[in-house]
Amino acid sequence: MILYPAIDLKDGQAVRLVHGDMEQTTVFNDNPAAQAQSFVKAGCEWLHLVDLNGAFAGEPVNAAPVDAILAACDVPAQLGGGIRNMDTIAAWIEKGLARVILGTVAVENPDLVRQAAREFPGKIAVGIDARNGRVATKGWAKETDVLVTDLARSFEDAGVAAIIYTDINRDGAMQGPNIQATADLARAVSIPVIASGGVSSLADLIALRDCGVALNGAISGRALYDGAIDLAEALKAIKT
Repeated sequence: MILYPAIDLKDGQAVRLVHGDMEQTTVFNDNPAAQAQSFVKAGCEWLHLVDLNGAFAGEPVNAAPVDAILAACDVPAQLGGGIRNMDTIAAWIEKGLARVILGTVAVENPDLVRQAAREFPGKIAVGIDARNGRVATKGWAKETDVLVTDLARSFEDAGVAAIIYTDINRDGAMQGPNIQATADLARAVSIPVIASGGVSSLADLIALRDCGVALNGAISGRALYDGAIDLAEALKAIKT
């Protein structure tokens, strides 16, 4: 199972939100590239990046810090937030992103996801963010009636590389991940699933690893910044 350290970008800084609320922001580093380098130095295999401003704006906003991270780090990175057309997808991949995460457009324009997965094999992931089992879009600001499992299953034949499942009610709250919902989703689809939201301790990571179904990985943010999870220690522990 891969541990993906999260760098959420808002106004050029590395921040964390609580429940996706842009008004509940904690700035952890005003130099996101330096933060990324510290994660790489600790041994991470991937980086998970989110353009929070972009998610609300519907277009990239924090391109400069993402560019700096890509230039400074030699591990693959995935990025979500405001990526809603083929030109933007292609531009990010040309810049060196290993994986582009499509969230809002997965609901509003699923054909774009399919087209992107065909054109960029292995480089397209679907981000499914949910409250109470239903998908939320546009930076989590808009709730839909779409069920998580229905949306995930609709991409079974699309060739997407992964599904990143975030339980919004757990995100940034340090209350533990929704292990049951994540495991249920992983059982429902053949697409690799990455858990996100609420991963706040080494015990949480081990519980996800041992949830009864193989997960591709887990994303953690605030716990790494707060020191609740030691990244180097966690990377060793989840491989044993």
